[in-house]
Amino acid sequence: MDHTKQDKQEYIVEGDINLTSGRKEWLEDVGERTKELLEKDAKYFMHQSMSTPCLDVLKYCEGSYIENISGKKYLDFHGNNVHQIGFSHPKLVARLTEQLQGLTFSTRRYTNEVAIQFAEKLTSLTPEGLNRILLTPNGSSAIGIALKLARAVTGKHKVVSFWDSFHGASLDAISVGGESVFQEHMGPLMPGVERIPPPITYRGIFEGNEDKALEYLEYVLSKDNQIGAFLAETIRNTDVQIPSVTFWKGARELCTKHGVLLILDEIPIALGRTGKMFAFEEFGIEPDILCLGKGLGGGIIPQAAIVTREEYNTFGHISLGHYTHEKSPLGAMAGLTVLEVIEDEKLLEKVKADEAYMKAALYKLHRKYSLIGDVRGIGLLWGIELVTNRTTKEKAVAEAEEIMYECLRQGLSFKVSKGNVLQLSPPLTITREELDKALEILNEAFLKTNAIA
Repeated sequence: MDHTKQDKQEYIVEGDINLTSGRKEWLEDVGERTKELLEKDAKYFMHQSMSTPCLDVLKYCEGSYIENISGKKYLDFHGNNVHQIGFSHPKLVARLTEQLQGLTFSTRRYTNEVAIQFAEKLTSLTPEGLNRILLTPNGSSAIGIALKLARAVTGKHKVVSFWDSFHGASLDAISVGGESVFQEHMGPLMPGVERIPPPITYRGIFEGNEDKALEYLEYVLSKDNQIGAFLAETIRNTDVQIPSVTFWKGARELCTKHGVLLILDEIPIALGRTGKMFAFEEFGIEPDILCLGKGLGGGIIPQAAIVTREEYNTFGHISLGHYTHEKSPLGAMAGLTVLEVIEDEKLLEKVKADEAYMKAALYKLHRKYSLIGDVRGIGLLWGIELVTNRTTKEKAVAEAEEIMYECLRQGLSFKVSKGNVLQLSPPLTITREELDKALEILNEAFLKTNAIA
């Protein structure tokens, strides 16, 4: 989508911005068959902000790579956050193929063994007391269930969330989210949402003073007795914002003090992304409701879930969320296999080792290129924020776009967030050789943009 005529750069939130001629030049270089298919794609699918029209046509994916119809491979450091165990993991493909020969669908009012095994495995990994789950095919629906459950438990209808947060694209999810691009032309939204500034560590209004962020949260919770939930991403995925342990411990205490349920949205960042099975473990806290999704289906089957407390299992007279594919045998098999692969392949330990390696490499880039204002990350989730003080935000966005297209030409794909943040989220199964290749492509792209000066 072309935002060239937009007067305010604040409109930019995430995604491919296309302020420059980069996309046009990119599309001139693709093959004729690719052009033909991209034109058909643009003809039949609805156009919307951020990722349309499409850049390429894929035919294959495996491990850390996606491959287009011409045979070009990209290391995928985007993956829509579904590729914790890589693409087309052989164990998952085999399990799903076997499941397809047996039970392929579970009609409501019935259960199935694989769904029970999945539930048992998932709750064995969460803290004691978080042992009740509901399954849903997508993350937005998991957020919706969490919001309804919080209302049922507390008897309060209001929720606090962060500005710039993302919790899904359904109407209730964008109502509690904080990204303006999803709210354009969508009002009136769900009432009862109070948004507060996030504890951003780089150029945020609370930078260097997270006590102020906690004071703000406490002020809001103390003033409104109808607030029943605080919904937040434990770590903001899009531009990799990582609150401190102090903030999260304080926020957990405030929720308990004011009778507010803490709902943690870990849909894109759980399942080993940080080096722990769940991101909240990094901060020594526990949620009241945990939302999971994306990678839970192994990049093949849509699968999401909420995990919540035993004592909340008292609302059998309320329909919190019934979905056609609620206890999908295929989705449950995918989720069960993902959890087993993470454990069997010791991916948590691997991610912590990769974290140290990426930190050293990206900090070296930071020192080398003045264009880089900040590098931040955890596990295999990293953000490179380009500076805006030496030039305009629009210039920084154009530079981010130039780097993105150069990386794509060299075979590296990643997300661009807020216009000037390169977000790097590789598969947890990535090899060190593949990691080195991606880092070298990044270095060459920065070098080509004269980012040193």
